[in-house]
Amino acid sequence: MRRAVSFLFLLASFANGVKAEALLPTDVKTLLERIREKRAAAPSMQADFQEQRKIHLLDEPINSSGKIWFQAPNKFRVERKGNAPSITVSDGQQLWIYYPNFKSAERYSLAKRSPVDAAISAITTALNLENVEHTFHISGEKSEKGYDLELTPRNPSMKRIFQKLLLHLSNDLFAERTDMLQANGDRIVTTYENADHAPIPPGQFEFTPPPGTEVSTPLGKQ
Repeated sequence: MRRAVSFLFLLASFANGVKAEALLPTDVKTLLERIREKRAAAPSMQADFQEQRKIHLLDEPINSSGKIWFQAPNKFRVERKGNAPSITVSDGQQLWIYYPNFKSAERYSLAKRSPVDAAISAITTALNLENVEHTFHISGEKSEKGYDLELTPRNPSMKRIFQKLLLHLSNDLFAERTDMLQANGDRIVTTYENADHAPIPPGQFEFTPPPGTEVSTPLGKQ
């Protein structure tokens, strides 16, 4: 009986072991080229998302959901629902964060080598992966359900934002799940569902504060 159990355990271990195959550096390079071709053919994405933030100072995670629109290389819009709704919009040059419950908005200028740029890069990296090998060390595995990549930042400014980014791509090379471990130990896990890659109207990445909104620039005049 013990031999039978041991044999079955060995078979199970072997089966689990062959589900994922490590990617060689040449495999990673080929995969990134395929992703670039895919993004060139379908540069837009809109999807529903579920997000879980595990903050090391809190016992329970913070869950949120909403919808995201993304246009390669760096335009996006994120609308969060729930008790603390917000709208985050970037046209690649400016970033707006609007809090409807407080009728307040924050505005940030991008491409100023500020911490905001590194944070935005962390967000767009998972959805775009453009020139990602220049700013991240990359390793990965091929599984039955797609690809699992691990990205660790090369840039010191990026290292201050997060330690590593785990990214799951479907077999058609679109992001389905991201797992970001931040520098302070916090963790953000995001899953994407109902993805659509139809073109997105340019106005979706523009934002004008509603009348009566209090606008601030947390980083000062930029």
